Amino acid sequence: MPRLRRTAARPAPSASAHALLQLMWLASPALPVGGFSYSEALEAAVDAGLVTGEAQAGAWLRDQLQLNLARSDIAVVAKAFKAWARGDIAHVVELNTWVTTTRETAELRQQTEQMGRSMVEWLKNRGAAEDDRVAQLRALAPAPTWPVAFALAAQQTGAPLREALLSFAFGWAENMVQAALKAVPLGQSAGQRILATLVDAIPGAVDRATALLDSERQAFTPMLAILSAQHEMQYSRLFRS
Repeated sequence: MPRLRRTAARPAPSASAHALLQLMWLASPALPVGGFSYSEALEAAVDAGLVTGEAQAGAWLRDQLQLNLARSDIAVVAKAFKAWARGDIAHVVELNTWVTTTRETAELRQQTEQMGRSMVEWLKNRGAAEDDRVAQLRALAPAPTWPVAFALAAQQTGAPLREALLSFAFGWAENMVQAALKAVPLGQSAGQRILATLVDAIPGAVDRATALLDSERQAFTPMLAILSAQHEMQYSRLFRS
C-alpha cells in the first residue's frame, strides 16, 4: 500500500524589498495627494462635543475603520487592484462610479476626486506615464477616485494584494491620527496609542473587506454623513472635510 505524503502548505506570497518600500511610500502622509488636509468629519465631531479626548477619538476612528472603510474603500481597492491587473477597465469604471455615487456629502466626494486626480499627477511625475493604465485612470469620469487610483499605484509596485490593502489602511490611519492631534487636540503619545489600536484592528478589517462580494459592499454611515454636511458650513475649521 503506497504511503500518503503530506503536502506542505504553500506560504503566502510576500512583497519584495522594492515593492515593500514602494508601499511604504504610498502610505506616507508626505505623499503629495493631500490626505493630510482632511479629517473626514472628525473635526465636526469634535466641534459637536462627540469627541473630547483620547478615548473618544480612538473609539471614533476604530468605528470608522470597521463600519466605513472596511465595508467600502478597502473593498474597492481590493476589487480595483485585481481589475487593473487583468486589464478589466469596465470593472474599474464600475467601481469608480460606485465610489462617486455613494459619497454621502459634497465634501467627501470632492475629497476622493481631488486625491484621485493628485494620484494621477504623482504617477505621471514619477515616470509611470508610459503605463497605458494611467491614461485610463485619468480618463475616468467625472474624475478618478482615491481608492481606484491607489489600487493602480499599488498594483504597479508588484506587491501582493494583502500587503497593498494594509498599506492603504495604514495610510488612512496615520492621516486620521494626525487630524485628531490637531482637532481634539491630543499629544503625540496619545496619538501613538490610538495608532497602535488601529494597527491591531487593520489586518482583520482588511481580511473582511477582501471577502466581500460586490453586492455586499456598502457605504452607509448616517452620523458621519450628518457631521460631514455640518462640517461644510462649520464656522471655524482646519480641514477641508
